[in-house]
Amino acid sequence: MTTPPSVALERLAYTLAAPVLAVAPNVYPDSPVSSVVQLAGAAGAAGIFLAAKSDETGAGRKILRWSPLVLAAAVDVAAGHTGGFGPYWLDALLAAGWAAAGSFVLPFSRHARRRHRPAVAAPAPQLQPAAAPEPSPAMPDDGADLLTREARMMWERAGMPARTHVVKATRMPGMRHDMILLLRASETGRPITGLSPEAVGAAFAVPASDVVLADIPAQPGRQGGPGWMEARITPEANARRRTKPTDQERWIDRVAGPKGGAPGSELVHKTRDNERGVTFYRAKMSDSTESPRIDLPKVCRALDLPEDDSCVFVLIDGSEFLISAFDTPPLSAIFPATRELLTPDGKGMYVCGFTITGQPVKTMVYQHDKNAPAHGLTLGVSRSGKTQFFAIHMAAQSLDGQVVWLGTVRKDEKTSVLGKYIDRQGSNALWMARSLRAAKALCEIRADMPWPHDGQPHDYKPGDPRCPYRQLNVYGDEFMTAAQDADFGEFIQKDGEDLTVTGLKYGIGFNPAGQSPFAHNGFSTEMKDNLRQNSRPVIFNMGSPGATRKAAEGTMENAYDVPTIPARYSRSEGSAIERAMRGEADPENGVSTGGVAVIVLDNGRAVLMRSLYADFDTDLSNLFPDEVNRLTDYEISELEKRGLWFDWNEPVRPGEFWPEPDEDDDGDGKSRRRGGGGGGGGKGGGKRGSRRSEPQVASPRQALEAIKSLTDA
Repeated sequence: MTTPPSVALERLAYTLAAPVLAVAPNVYPDSPVSSVVQLAGAAGAAGIFLAAKSDETGAGRKILRWSPLVLAAAVDVAAGHTGGFGPYWLDALLAAGWAAAGSFVLPFSRHARRRHRPAVAAPAPQLQPAAAPEPSPAMPDDGADLLTREARMMWERAGMPARTHVVKATRMPGMRHDMILLLRASETGRPITGLSPEAVGAAFAVPASDVVLADIPAQPGRQGGPGWMEARITPEANARRRTKPTDQERWIDRVAGPKGGAPGSELVHKTRDNERGVTFYRAKMSDSTESPRIDLPKVCRALDLPEDDSCVFVLIDGSEFLISAFDTPPLSAIFPATRELLTPDGKGMYVCGFTITGQPVKTMVYQHDKNAPAHGLTLGVSRSGKTQFFAIHMAAQSLDGQVVWLGTVRKDEKTSVLGKYIDRQGSNALWMARSLRAAKALCEIRADMPWPHDGQPHDYKPGDPRCPYRQLNVYGDEFMTAAQDADFGEFIQKDGEDLTVTGLKYGIGFNPAGQSPFAHNGFSTEMKDNLRQNSRPVIFNMGSPGATRKAAEGTMENAYDVPTIPARYSRSEGSAIERAMRGEADPENGVSTGGVAVIVLDNGRAVLMRSLYADFDTDLSNLFPDEVNRLTDYEISELEKRGLWFDWNEPVRPGEFWPEPDEDDDGDGKSRRRGGGGGGGGKGGGKRGSRRSEPQVASPRQALEAIKSLTDA
């Protein structure tokens, strides 16, 4: 090989300069040669320093380029400080070593070429014609940015999944690895098929759960449709979402999914009311035409809320719903009744309780929109709060100037106390039968009562000062039990049913109460329909959440979601599993749900409320008016003419409900009972034990009673 001229010249320069470096300092110590060599060395040292400080590439090459000058100055300085040529001709040896190092290392000429071009004299290699490289379909030369080019390389390495091409890759703001890929089919006009999150995840080494594929709409300057697709690759965002999700993300992942507690819903917002100690989750259905399907326990588990019916409630309004999570049971509070709350307004409405959200709940003492009195339907088991509700309802009716009669099956303390503030009160089935019979007769009496302004009778109009009589409200506590009484149940049921149908025209409302709203327990379908349409039914605890829900649905036209009333309010404390493993008893922290009821509003929606509390241990006179409202003298006189107005606690009068047995009868001493509450006044004596007769069969229940009464069956 021929040595390049630059290398030959540099070697010649080293060879000629070496004797000068060895001789000049010894022969002429202060000669200009030493000064030039040392200045050149200083320049070389400065060049090495600058090259070492620079951040540019090629610093090592620059240091080697300046090193001959620095080494030459070092040899000159060493030769000047030695006596003569030094021991063992050291100056000559140093100069020769410097020349040899420069000749073989060639720091300047060779390292000055960046690309190490071959020497000029070297024979040029014969280039073989190479085939033109095929253009890669994954990396078209379209001026794409670095991220898009890198994504295309990884996509091509994965084999172009589903025969697609990466159009553009966009990094998500604030993320290092999360990005959005815009994909299209490699062949124009072909839809993208077979692309899966697993294929995209394998191409970019991320889990398939961190990939979401979505269709994209057409945009100006870009097509859309099945030939285009968007792939969101979000490993960083998903890692944060799994550990610290936002409220919206938690709702989407755990509540709104197909297997969540509220599928198809979306969270509108989450708010906290620290003063009331409640957190609200307001949500709506993504499709406004769908109705919410809410599994409340599942929603509680998804939101890390305690699964406690006494603290978590749901309110549905069309396609929207509200979940309220309280820190303490909101309905365990007591709301004392006051005259201000119980005084009806101009439309006959008064506050009977408060909901879980603190909203007042109103019910009516008459129907302003129908220009008629109001019936009442109150259901609940013993000690559920029915009599308490009776007290506030009677007080509101009395404050509106209405007359109240209360009949119960058995005497108790509360009904006896209420008897002091109302017109009449009694505590047996006979008393209830007489009150219903008298109320039914009042319909006939009021139908003929002339009104003072024109002397003609009219239908009752609530609030009309021209009306000559007051509204009458007849209560039947434990009505279902009374309707099954062996002696007077038939009369109670028939007269109660007639009163619900005809009483509203004549200012008479019927208010039965009991533990079932169904026909086999005393309610006929006609009676229940009239009560439901002309009242706001109130359902207290029926013994179990299922029974409460069934009773409420039985009083509603449409079976809306009915709130649950547990037997007791109790907070979940600790883990039941851990207590079982340790053998510990469950905490006894139950609070009674007495006074909590479901009220069915006019639109058929069932609302959970806590009724106002009337303390029977104190004086109730502050709730009732100063004077008891009574019937008019004309009404009393007409009832007396019919033999229906007397002390209803008296024993049954002869012929009062059925005719006495005739002597020409079959000799068995039994009378034939007439159905219905016919007028009293019949003559002839008879003992209570001889009142049994062959009843008229007019219903399946009466047929069953007749079969049971047969003695020779």
